[in-house]
Amino acid sequence: MALDKNKKLILTAGAVLIGAAIISSCSSTNAPLETVPSVDLERYVGKWYEIASIPQRFTKGCRCTTADYKLNAEKGYVEVYNSCLKEGKTSDVKGKAFPVEGSNNSKLRVQFFWPFKGDYWILELDPEYRYVMVGAPDRESLWFLSRTPTMDDATYARLEQMANAKGFPVEQLQMTDQQCAE
Repeated sequence: MALDKNKKLILTAGAVLIGAAIISSCSSTNAPLETVPSVDLERYVGKWYEIASIPQRFTKGCRCTTADYKLNAEKGYVEVYNSCLKEGKTSDVKGKAFPVEGSNNSKLRVQFFWPFKGDYWILELDPEYRYVMVGAPDRESLWFLSRTPTMDDATYARLEQMANAKGFPVEQLQMTDQQCAE
């Protein structure tokens, strides 16, 4: 029995859609992003210098970028103060970082403008809290931070290798000019 033209078209379109759904479900995605087991926020607070990052639109043209964190234990969050020099002037923003329940402080949700929050996951942390690699599970944000304005080449290379293994586009990393740092 011959199928009419419309039925053939519907069956073909259905087969294409089912095939696309199967291919889409089989496509590779990044593995779940692992964080460090725990973070002592009292040790984490203080000043950090941005060594490198995947540039974000709000940091375009920034140099001498720093982040200062202060624990507000009474209210249960970390006060955030990010600043940089942009066109010779200080550009800064204040926010709050809220620890994600059950993450042992290795995952935070940062809020600069209510009601929007972004992921701030601590992916690698020096045991002495001298450097840290921070990113987001979508792999679109990545920062290497240090307690000093510079980082030795071996540490940088190790962080870059770890970020690559975690699925971050490390070819997009840009070094941050810290020439004006204290």
